[in-house]
Amino acid sequence: MGAFRTIEVKQSVFADNDRRADALRARLKREGTFLLNLMSSPGSGKTTTLMRTIEALSGELSMAVMEADIDSDVDARTIADAGVQSIQLHTGGMCHLDAYMTEQGLDALAAEVPAQPDLIVLENVGNLVCPAEFDTGAVANAMILSVPEGDDKPLKYPLMFSVSDVVLINKIDALPIFDTFSMDRVRANIAARNPEAEVIPICAKTGEGIDRWAAWLRGRVAAWKRDA
Repeated sequence: MGAFRTIEVKQSVFADNDRRADALRARLKREGTFLLNLMSSPGSGKTTTLMRTIEALSGELSMAVMEADIDSDVDARTIADAGVQSIQLHTGGMCHLDAYMTEQGLDALAAEVPAQPDLIVLENVGNLVCPAEFDTGAVANAMILSVPEGDDKPLKYPLMFSVSDVVLINKIDALPIFDTFSMDRVRANIAARNPEAEVIPICAKTGEGIDRWAAWLRGRVAAWKRDA
């Protein structure tokens, strides 16, 4: 029988990505830039939330956006039309971004932006599984869970909630319609996966809760730059 050896490919890939992600955070620290990895499923209101965030922080923080998608530039155009520098990252069919892809995006963004932004938002591929598995090198992870998706999502997709520093519960204006969604229950389900995660109810459509979300971001960016 011929000799063969087994290679733990998945472990090797993740280990290499984690090293690159740590190096990327060190670079961001030197540059004084806060990178936020924003994740959610499709249709959760990610781009609308991002537009509200841009509006809330306008004049306070310089911002740029990296839009990731399998094959589209719709969201990047929307952000650009709002007056914020943006680039589109195509993942070549992959359902996530990793640290190397993020680094390529940051390099491309740096070539276009005259001054290093205070805050860069990476709008990750719409998916509740793959994006959570790869460290992008971001300083913090945020995710959006919309009310129509249900309060049981932390039980079904535990890793996504485990890696998120903050969870935005969007579309709270729909609570009277989706009356099976319990804010108490979703908070408990999130806490079971990640007791340290901040939970912020918002409505990107009306702007409710955006001030609290902007304050969270403002504080994290300030702390990051202060310690740089």
